[in-house]
Amino acid sequence: MDTQLLVICLLTAAINLIGTLAYAARIAGVRTRRIAMSFALFNILVLVSRTSNSFLGPFLAKRIETRLASGGGDALLTDFRLVLLSASIAVFIGILLVPTGQRLFSRAIGYFQEHRSTTRLLLRSVSPGGLRTMRDAVALPNINQLRALAKPRGVGWGVLLANCLAQALITVGVLASLYAGYLNPEFRVTASQLSAVINGFATILLFALIDPQLSVMTDDVIDGRVDEALFRRTIVWISFSRLFGTLLAQALFLPSAQAIAWIANYV
Repeated sequence: MDTQLLVICLLTAAINLIGTLAYAARIAGVRTRRIAMSFALFNILVLVSRTSNSFLGPFLAKRIETRLASGGGDALLTDFRLVLLSASIAVFIGILLVPTGQRLFSRAIGYFQEHRSTTRLLLRSVSPGGLRTMRDAVALPNINQLRALAKPRGVGWGVLLANCLAQALITVGVLASLYAGYLNPEFRVTASQLSAVINGFATILLFALIDPQLSVMTDDVIDGRVDEALFRRTIVWISFSRLFGTLLAQALFLPSAQAIAWIANYV
């Protein structure tokens, strides 16, 4: 693995790690009863994750151009597979860090509630005291939490499958469209622009089907109709569906790229 590919994989991992840990902000909101603040924090993290995904485009496009110029295009498929693998690994690590994330977000919400300054919160996070807080908040899932996954999930399989599909499309959208440009170099720019259609559909799916379910459940927890433990299990199941979505992206990658390359001829 060369330096350029390593940077791309690390950037992909960071994007997916942030996106996975964003779910912990919802748990923190329930625990602190600061729902509006937790949703703002959740939306910031999701926005950073989904917006940063677009920054992958220039790096990957440059790699394709370099490969085409040097005649090494055959290795591109393996490169993209490694990028997708880095996304799956990051999501898995994010799931393991959900207990850590909810503790950190709970303290961040409390700190912001007291000082009302995003700048002070950011400066606090990189101060010696903030770093000690991060160290003290580290916690991994225990065996009882894993056993609890066998209990009711809180959401139906339809929601989990929809989230899995949406996450797969978001993960594969930019990558498949760029690789389609390699498969169909005559319409390379057209193929690269089709990623917006894929990501747009996946985003609508997330905001129309997934986020409302979690929002309603959050209200139910605050009203006492749903147990907090059930809500935490729901978040973990949603996180696992995200993980399976990144794995599904491996299977969808090449067919999606071939379909985009074909569609680019007729747009």
